[in-house]
Amino acid sequence: MPAPEIPAPPWRRSRSAGRRQLSQEAIVEAALAVLDREGLEAVSMRRVAEELGTGAASLYAHVANKDELLELAYDRIIGGIRLPEAPDPDRWQEQLREIARESYRVVGAHGDIAQVALANVPTGPNALRIADAMLGILITAGLPPQQAAWAVDRIAMYLSADAYEGALYRARQRAMGATEEEFIQQYFGQLGDYFRTLPAARLPFFAAHVDEMLSGDGDQRFEFGLELLIGGLARLIPARG
Repeated sequence: MPAPEIPAPPWRRSRSAGRRQLSQEAIVEAALAVLDREGLEAVSMRRVAEELGTGAASLYAHVANKDELLELAYDRIIGGIRLPEAPDPDRWQEQLREIARESYRVVGAHGDIAQVALANVPTGPNALRIADAMLGILITAGLPPQQAAWAVDRIAMYLSADAYEGALYRARQRAMGATEEEFIQQYFGQLGDYFRTLPAARLPFFAAHVDEMLSGDGDQRFEFGLELLIGGLARLIPARG
């Protein structure tokens, strides 16, 4: 028997009406095309309508507004995140790492779309599927449901914030017309030069460890933060006998 469909939130507009040549799927695809070329700020109902060769008014029969369109686009993107087939209490840490790394890869490939998940609770079917998988991994591993629920929220915030910050750095890089290596050398080189002028008498530890403060790339820092989260959770989960 096929799995039941996840119902849409009650505030979503019905899709029964609308022009035949348009569909919600086509509108989301057009929004993703604009997003990947021009960034999140460029995605608007008018701009997506232009992408489809129609007027903005025709989109409203399928998508209520820009906010809904962005959430639909975000959910479409995170549908590419692969999940474990079932929770394995003996591999819970590795399963969380796998989901986190998948999120880092998938969301990071689409500009600043991660902003959609900040200060918002994604309710699309893929977002719910991912949250349910993470919740199942933690509860099966032995974490109490309340702590597991909060952990899913904190991990999701970390993943979204990290992806969004990475997108902002890449936007600066594009604005400079520089390669990634050139951007890192120029931007962080200037930071390093400034930090080394700071008075050691006022900021002794900072002044003594400028190189350490600026070391590591985005991938390394992401992995470090992920281990902080997983290590903290490990202290809350009873050892398996």
